[in-house]
Amino acid sequence: MNADNLAATPDTEHRGAIGALPPRIRPFALLARFDRPIGWWLLFWPGAWAVALAGGAIARWDLLLWLLAGAIAMRGAGCVYNDIVDRDLDAQVARTRSRPLASGAVSLKAAWAWLLLLCLVGLAVLLQLRVYAAVVAVLSIALVAAYPFMKRITWWPQAWLGLVFSWAALVGWSEVAGALTLPGLLLYAGSIAWVIGYDTIYALQDREDDALIGVRSSALRLGAHVKGGVGAFYAIALAFWVAAIWLVRPDVLALLALLPLALHFAWQIATLDLADGASALHRFRSNRFAGLLMFAACFVVGTAATL
Repeated sequence: MNADNLAATPDTEHRGAIGALPPRIRPFALLARFDRPIGWWLLFWPGAWAVALAGGAIARWDLLLWLLAGAIAMRGAGCVYNDIVDRDLDAQVARTRSRPLASGAVSLKAAWAWLLLLCLVGLAVLLQLRVYAAVVAVLSIALVAAYPFMKRITWWPQAWLGLVFSWAALVGWSEVAGALTLPGLLLYAGSIAWVIGYDTIYALQDREDDALIGVRSSALRLGAHVKGGVGAFYAIALAFWVAAIWLVRPDVLALLALLPLALHFAWQIATLDLADGASALHRFRSNRFAGLLMFAACFVVGTAATL
């Protein structure tokens, strides 16, 4: 991929690092979205929250690193699979037509081989888990495989993405707590609402192209009510997380740990410009920081509950 194509892709990051790769390798890094770390941060955070809220952030610091490695590999694998399925659609959208498969920089056969290699890294992470948590992790495969098709059959593919991108919460909780108990399930439910909110913001960038080619999204479905819709999903997320924290530590002071996150969500919504793709992209990316704020809250509450 040349510099012009990189410039035409508004949501890429670390162009210098990608540009330093050998030309034959660079398209594979782009195919796995290694130039956009926001994706694997968003996949990682729910698992990290679960480990922290279950009280394992200190004792199981190694698990956090394994979950991070798994997030990087499996987010990359998911992107490769998504591009394999969507290669014809991607060629019709301005923001995605320069992707390696859509542009022809990577062959279909090579993409499948790259997908297999990334999955092998995910398998290495899976082998670090106890049997119960490993089974929970494997159960996500069907959801992952179905996701690329959701935009063709529902106005809410973001909800399906929420099921997929939040799954690490179930894995992390079951690994530390030993079973899928109610706090972990509530954490997962809140994460689904969070994903719907931030991915609706992300989908604002593609509303015109999506409408032209018949692809559905929550941003199109909500129309002029995107701000209100995103606000509602963020409020639902906070409500589930309040319940999860209360079950772990029934103390009003513990709930205050969520206040910085609530204020950050309010900033996202208040400052979002629906007509400005750059504004949408910036608010979407800020959820990396939102994930950190949630991790801090879970760490404080989970660690205090184990003392």
